Amino acid sequence: KLNVGALIFEIARSEIGYTDQRPAEYVACLIGAAIKEGFRGPLFVQGDHFQVSLKGFTADPDKEVNAVKTLMEEAIAAGFYNIDIDTSTLVDLSYPTLDEQQRLNYEVCARLTNYARELEPEGVTVSLGGEIGEVGHKNSTVEELHAFMQGYRRVLGEVAGISKISVQTGTSHGGVVLPDGTLADVKVDFETLRALSAAARESYGIGGAVQHGASTLPPSAFHKFPEVGTVEIHLATGFQNIIFDHAPAGMVETAYEYVRQNLANEWKASQTEEQFIYSSRKKAFGALKEAWWNLDEAAQQQIAAVLQAQFEFLFEQLKVGNTRQVTQDVTTVVKMHRPRPVSAEAETELEIAGDLAD
Repeated sequence: KLNVGALIFEIARSEIGYTDQRPAEYVACLIGAAIKEGFRGPLFVQGDHFQVSLKGFTADPDKEVNAVKTLMEEAIAAGFYNIDIDTSTLVDLSYPTLDEQQRLNYEVCARLTNYARELEPEGVTVSLGGEIGEVGHKNSTVEELHAFMQGYRRVLGEVAGISKISVQTGTSHGGVVLPDGTLADVKVDFETLRALSAAARESYGIGGAVQHGASTLPPSAFHKFPEVGTVEIHLATGFQNIIFDHAPAGMVETAYEYVRQNLANEWKASQTEEQFIYSSRKKAFGALKEAWWNLDEAAQQQIAAVLQAQFEFLFEQLKVGNTRQVTQDVTTVVKMHRPRPVSAEAETELEIAGDLAD
């Protein structure tokens, strides 16, 4: 309808866990939906927040990094040719200099960059991102960007580096939940975002800054992102909220009861029941996956209509209409011929830590 091509489908390490969707399953769903809708052209699939858990890294650095490497192997094999490496959890603000604060971040990011390059199929360069500010924490600065990029380039070696950098400008994943379960208004520091994007492009030749945690912002905010040169904007929670707001009441109550019965250990003393359910209900997607898939046609259409209206609004605000042709012009599609399976074996479990960003 809007002829959009500049669109990425993403799933984070945490989301792979709580939605119970391994990379190959996620890609299969996307391809199936594209075929059903008659879409023609490349599908861009991203591993978002392939994040190193601080708790896991502190306990056993090699084990935690290897868990992310294993996820990279599975994701790239499935067709994820865009991966955001998130080692921002390793930033340590207790150090006096920016280089020391960012050192573990850029060193481990460079290590994972090199590993991703080893996994690339012939003819494919995976687009990689890094992150300097953990979403939901203090706002990033241009000086931090320089400290990260200079250190990253020193230790990276001869391989191709990142093409974008994720920053923090005032948002948090899932939004800020008030005691009644509604969301607080959040302000984005657009001038910081503009300065970070400009520094990334002008000093390092990468695409610019990436904005996370934006889907729960007020509608009046979205038109600003293209104005300040944001290279990517990540949207997820707002769509989950639409599903819960418009799903059949019985399905929603089943999901909430699952949360109460199975996730009570996540209920913080400072939270109301509404805050607890809002922050944990996303985990009912994977636990009740079959029930969500099997919603009747009328219920699916009701949810889909609201989602479509929101997608159209966002596409217009973010100015990605009529980008289909330019996207195809700059994309080299490498044909992938997957061999037919000749045997089956049980899937091994992925290590999904409990302290990861979405």
